[in-house]
Amino acid sequence: MRARVLAVFGALVVAAAGASLLTVSVAGQTPAAAAKTAKPAAAKFRTPEGYPDLQGLYNTATLTPLERADPAKLVMTDAEAAAIERTEATRIERAARPSDGGRDAPPVGGDGSTGAAGNVGGYNNFWIDRGTSVITVDGQRRTSLVVDPPSGRVPQVRAEAMRRNAAAVRAAPTSDAPENLETTARGAYDNPEQRPLGERCILGFGSTSGPPSLPVLYNNFKQIVQTKDHVMILVEMNHDARIIPLNKPHAPASIRKWIGDSVARYEGDALVIETTNFTNKTRFRGASDNLKVTERFWRADEKTIMYRFTVEDPTTWATPWTGEYPWVAAEADDRLYEYACHEGNYALGDILRGERLLEAEAAAVQKK
Repeated sequence: MRARVLAVFGALVVAAAGASLLTVSVAGQTPAAAAKTAKPAAAKFRTPEGYPDLQGLYNTATLTPLERADPAKLVMTDAEAAAIERTEATRIERAARPSDGGRDAPPVGGDGSTGAAGNVGGYNNFWIDRGTSVITVDGQRRTSLVVDPPSGRVPQVRAEAMRRNAAAVRAAPTSDAPENLETTARGAYDNPEQRPLGERCILGFGSTSGPPSLPVLYNNFKQIVQTKDHVMILVEMNHDARIIPLNKPHAPASIRKWIGDSVARYEGDALVIETTNFTNKTRFRGASDNLKVTERFWRADEKTIMYRFTVEDPTTWATPWTGEYPWVAAEADDRLYEYACHEGNYALGDILRGERLLEAEAAAVQKK
């Protein structure tokens, strides 16, 4: 079930269900073969201006992880894919059963399971929609979104970037910190601007808005609208909207934005979006404000567009890396509803009040 309205952000734990099954590659297939651009669909998919028509509402949910468990396995067999999908269906059915009203409270810190009991105060299964299938690209049941490097893994972060990011976390949770980050740093809970962006309802977590735009736990719809001089990508999560001009120069380097400065162009049957000018407060996977993301969209068939992204930041990774996955047309009765996040959000105030209570308790102990 898709969550439509959220008022309270809790801590999140993403379950990597079924990752251990992603182990078998079809003979003769190599990761390098996955990097080729798929052939575009027929030329009939054109806007009045003659651009490739990518417009529509798309569901991006998938059980395929960003990185693969076994670097040597690009694809899985149909049987393995079916096993992963059955496991998820079973999990959903089990989690949807009525709760036992007489059950004991979970232990302090949670019981280790996925969901609200394991992550006390987090979402229960009602909110979660990770999809029901793994992705298929060029007839291959893929084991990861990342296709380059051929290992299907994000390159190792440079040592200097690790030190930079560790220092930022020690100081206090930065705006891009995950919501479940725990810290004892002074000032971390002194005012709302110390809290992560997702907790403050400024941006959706998990790079769902992008760039790069990745699937997350729920709210998987993305809508593309094209005009003669702009492209708009509306993301269901947090109702984030990217309004991207065509064939314009980037803003001056002094202008930094939460999700960067994006400019678009068409290359044959593909839409290409290049984004720079990120702020250092939205460090995607520890990137710096030198981050550059190049996205490509092309129509694979009548109901599918392919989305490929390349991430570059020489101050964070030694080499660029690339991922891709299909965006599948939504069903006829699907709707994109407004995502109401901060309305009635009492959690943020409670977070700050809770820290004041802890401070008072610690002061009382010191006086004894």
